Amino acid sequence: MAMDTEQFRVAEGEAVSLAERPTRVSPIYVDKHAYRAKLEDHIKALSKLQYQHYAADRSSLLVILQGMDASGKDSAIRHVMSGANPQGCRVESFKHPSGDQLQHDFLWKANLLLPARGQIGIFNRSYYEEVLIVRVHPELLGAEGLAQPSHEIWRERYRSISSFEDHLSRNGTSIVKIFLHLSRDEQKRRFLERLEKPEKNWKFSLDDISERKFWGDYMRAYEHALSATSTEHAPWYVVPADDKKSARLIISSIVLQALKRLHPEFPKPSPEQSKAFAGIRKALERES
Repeated sequence: MAMDTEQFRVAEGEAVSLAERPTRVSPIYVDKHAYRAKLEDHIKALSKLQYQHYAADRSSLLVILQGMDASGKDSAIRHVMSGANPQGCRVESFKHPSGDQLQHDFLWKANLLLPARGQIGIFNRSYYEEVLIVRVHPELLGAEGLAQPSHEIWRERYRSISSFEDHLSRNGTSIVKIFLHLSRDEQKRRFLERLEKPEKNWKFSLDDISERKFWGDYMRAYEHALSATSTEHAPWYVVPADDKKSARLIISSIVLQALKRLHPEFPKPSPEQSKAFAGIRKALERES
């Protein structure tokens, strides 16, 4: 049975309150064996659809993942897209902007990394950082040449983002945006796990703790961004992230449904091609 993902979607014009949206839902699997079976079914379906999408070469799919540190973005990509053919899938991470990036407008990097026709692009964080971390730390605007920005800058950036996504949609790129909604308590538990397990120490950064102090500011920044930029052609989904297994099943369902809406089909040969193929087949069959 197909999962109903509409309950996680942010309606266009909705005033988002993250406090009213759950960070955990009742598990959508009976046990770990059922979880693995469901995820494997999703992976197989994604693999098949991706192959058809790649062959059709008509449109592209952009998946944007946002969330607080330790919300599960990396593991979601690793598990959900494990069956994807690397030839048709590209993952891009958005970290601290480079010097070259800072010399351009805030959407410049995204333009360079967009998926081509037939491709699936995944942004692990994205240009939305420019209305999230930069909004929480407006002093970062100085490095972008905006030491005295307009007081309307966030509204202007939301408008730029929506116009950008509308342009992409009109030109064949379907967009789905997923916010992994993690609770502060669960983030604390995951941070402690990273500190306690040597094999996870590399994931921990001192910046993670310093940014945790701004939790409330980040939640407000996310609420503003989700409310202002969730549209019919580029919707946001708020996915409860405290249970990683449920989150992966929800994310894989969202991506599956987005691919299905593209109606990917294998290209059909023209009458001329079919005639040529018949001749080639006969010639090959005559070979000794």
